[in-house]
Amino acid sequence: MAHAPEIRQAVRRSYVAERLSLEAAADKHQVSYHTARNWKARARIDGDDWDRARAAARMAAGGLGDLTTQVLEDFALLFSSTMEEIESGEYSGIQKAEAMSRLADAWTKTVRAAGGGDNRIAKLAVALEVLERLVAFIQQHYPQHAAALLAVLEPFGQQLNQVYG
Repeated sequence: MAHAPEIRQAVRRSYVAERLSLEAAADKHQVSYHTARNWKARARIDGDDWDRARAAARMAAGGLGDLTTQVLEDFALLFSSTMEEIESGEYSGIQKAEAMSRLADAWTKTVRAAGGGDNRIAKLAVALEVLERLVAFIQQHYPQHAAALLAVLEPFGQQLNQVYG
């Protein structure tokens, strides 16, 4: 049985944006799991990786970004208190230099690791966040155009995933 493209898009949206399992997304839209799995596999071949889009949507919603920010903030506090201890403690010049070198190395590695995830996902997350802000802006200031914008955003979001994903 052939399904309308809107059903495939709805399954994708439920999987990506609502973070439902593929089985739950299929059930929600009354599609068999095997059909949804085939759509997902076909989309990936065509350059629309639903899993990458899902990860980007999660980042845009704050998941990984919030965790990264917290780790960096905690490390920055530890870095600062350790630097104060090094400066005020009774250490030789060589001991201070060695401790500062190790601390600087740890800082560099931590910051690199925090920002060193998949750059394409990070770019896609930013693009999705911009789109979310555009939707909110249109809904607040130009509600008469909201339906047209939403009709365009779904396929445009898939195109963004192909470009950045």
